[in-house]
Amino acid sequence: MTFSELKNFLDEKAEFYNAPEFIDNDPVQIPHRFSLKQDIEITGFLTATISWGTRKSIVNDAEKMLTFMEHSPYEFIRNVSVKELESLENRSIHRTFNGEDFREFILNLKRIYEENESLESLFSIQGNEANFYHSLERFRQIFIGNAQHRSHKHVSSTYKNSSAKRLMMFLRWMVRKDRKGVDFGIWQTIDPKSLSIPLDVHTGNISRKLNLIQRKHNDWKTVEELDLAIRKFDPADPAKYDFALFGLGVSGDF
Repeated sequence: MTFSELKNFLDEKAEFYNAPEFIDNDPVQIPHRFSLKQDIEITGFLTATISWGTRKSIVNDAEKMLTFMEHSPYEFIRNVSVKELESLENRSIHRTFNGEDFREFILNLKRIYEENESLESLFSIQGNEANFYHSLERFRQIFIGNAQHRSHKHVSSTYKNSSAKRLMMFLRWMVRKDRKGVDFGIWQTIDPKSLSIPLDVHTGNISRKLNLIQRKHNDWKTVEELDLAIRKFDPADPAKYDFALFGLGVSGDF
């Protein structure tokens, strides 16, 4: 395909898959149950954290976390005590993300919200940074804090060449906004032009079939390679093509 043909193809698929119906079968349905900014952030972050495996299992296990937080995540996190979290010790949440990890995430979020009104400022891009490579590492260090805990493995490190797919998906949810309403766009200080495609098996495979990328590993170097290609199609909103690439990969239409 020529550049124009490929752009038209991806624009068409992004328009098709970026639809309200997408919400019903995707983990993004979890934060869509809330209207308060902090509730959306918390449920979005936690749901994105466990987003590997089938979408059905992700939604079911996100439900477990919601139930534990009494379906009022921000209020729960602000007021919960360490004692109340003891019951998580031997619980199963989602695959290798267990109750102990969930407990640590709750405590980290509690600490962060005691000092910040929102998570937004923790992901800010500084200076001439063109993507979230440094931003995600700064967030990781703030979120983890000084304690050493097994839950750290569930917060990806771009400095270790991780594609940080789950964090990039969370950022897409929080930063992008359009008339379709799948993404929330509740963070106003971060420009969507800096977003990257959340790189996973589906988006990676389709990107290679379309010759958007050549690297065979789904790592941060490949994220940046895909940035170079995808931002030519829409420099202001490159992450909208996540709908096209992911949709094509899941549906098997390509």
